[in-house]
This record gives sequence, C-alpha cells and structure tokens, in this order.
Amino acid sequence: MSGGKLEVVRAGALTTIQDLGRFGHASLGVPRSGALDQPAHRLANRLVGNAPGAATLETTLTGVAVRITRPAVAAVTGAPAPVRVNGRPAAWTAPVHLPAGAVLEVGAPTSGLRNYVAIGGGIAVAPVLGSRSTDLLSGLGPAPLTGGEILPLGTPTGSPLHADSLVWQAAPEELVLPLLLGPRDDWFTPATLRTLAAGRFEISQHSNRIALRLEGPPLERAVHREMPSEGMVLGAVQVPPDGSPVVFLADSPTTGGYPVIGVVPEEELSAAAQAVPGLTVRFVPHRHRHRRRSPSQKRAAAAL
Repeated sequence: MSGGKLEVVRAGALTTIQDLGRFGHASLGVPRSGALDQPAHRLANRLVGNAPGAATLETTLTGVAVRITRPAVAAVTGAPAPVRVNGRPAAWTAPVHLPAGAVLEVGAPTSGLRNYVAIGGGIAVAPVLGSRSTDLLSGLGPAPLTGGEILPLGTPTGSPLHADSLVWQAAPEELVLPLLLGPRDDWFTPATLRTLAAGRFEISQHSNRIALRLEGPPLERAVHREMPSEGMVLGAVQVPPDGSPVVFLADSPTTGGYPVIGVVPEEELSAAAQAVPGLTVRFVPHRHRHRRRSPSQKRAAAAL
C-alpha cells in the first residue's frame, strides 16, 4: 500500500504535527517539543499499529477534519470528543477503518482540551533535527495546519490494536501537581512556601504549549537581585517579578532568567495537557530526599 495523502478540510483552532520530541539540542536553544499528552499520543499510535515515534495530529479545543486519499486505519485519543466518518458517528479511542476519500472529523472535546489523531503509517512530513514536531517557540518543524493543506502519509507497517479496556479518566475538578522544590526555593520567603503549599491557582487563558500560566496568590521573593540566565527543564515552575508562577511545557525555552521554585516531574505533566483555562491548580511541594539544605531552606521547610 502506498503512503497516500491527507488533506486538511478544517484545521481547527490549533492543530499541529507532533511526535515524541526533538532531543539533544538544548545547548543550541532548541526546545524538546513533542506531544503534550504523551500517553494519549502513544496510545493513538498503538491503536493503528504505528511505532510510538510516528507523528500524529495534536488538536486544541475545536478538533480537526481531514480527508484521506487511500484506505487507512485511524484512531482518536486524548480528550473525549465526537468522532465522525463521512458524517456518521465513529468510535473514540479505538481503530476506525477509513475508505479512500473518507472525511474523518473530530469535534470539540466534551472534557479536556487536546485530541490526538493517528493514521496508519504516520504523518510523514520531513523531520527537522530528528523530529517531525511543530515547535511554536522556535518555529522549527511544520507550521500549524491550515485548511486545504496536503500532508504526506507513511506506509503502514503494523496491525491495529483493539483495546476496549482503555478508558478516559474524567478530568479532575482541580489539577494537583507534585512539586520537587529547588533549585531556587531559597529565593522565596517561608510565608511564600506556605502559600505555595496551601494556595489555589487558576489556569490563565494565555496558557499554551509553551507554559501553563497561573493566576492566584503572588509568590513573594526573599531575594530581589537579578540572576543570570540558567538552564530550564520540562516542568520547571518559574516565578517572574509579578509573582505569578509559570509551569514550563514542551515548547518552553531552554534557558530563563527568573528563579525556579520547583520542578513538576515529567510523568505528571500529561494531565496539564488536558487542563482547560479556569481550572484550579494545587501544588504538593516536597524535597529531594538526599538534598543538602541551606539554613534558610531549613527554616522554610519547618514552615511547610
């Protein structure tokens, strides 16, 4: 079977091509990028018989509609959303067989924020620095999809997987994120660390693939001098001068000049990919078991 093509009938609010990410280029200032909800991306590929690294479509808020030029197997995962083939209802989180010329449409999620659309063979755009992912910060990789665009498909190599036991866990009423304190938690007052542990924050409408931007009680610094730029990691919680924390996601910069009060473990970030604006966020701070602490950090620990 030849690779075939995929025509974008409706691009949606923001649909990008994503794989597992662009690794090994942080020293050049290139973010990792890749699917925000990695479990959903991997599941979509498994359902259609692709390798985990095959490129999928990541939709945001309003879904997408595409037409395929060859028979194919598709799967839609991530947030629950209506799925239709040529206007007729089709399964979500299951393999869907598409005849040549069929239009696959994913509607707006009923819960959550992002969907992942896998096609047997994967989206076969040319890789850039080893990845097909769209990076909204650096502009690397393919641009966000536009209506009428034609995308190449790879040749299918695997068999579809039926996984009836895999179900969506309903979106929580609040997003609870564990937080490993440091490396700059000693730049903040003990009262701030108490606020971090007990406070409730809200996801701003300005959040995107770069970061979750949070609104709520400001986090006050104990140290007010400027600091040189430092390396940033996925999940870093940076605090700018206004005190509103920012949780860095896949397209975040590789360096930053504001203190990082803690880091959310990478495996906990998939829930953040489905967190809608207005959702409450709560942090659960804790420390590295064997980390040496300064006197100010010990005082802050006692205050938690």
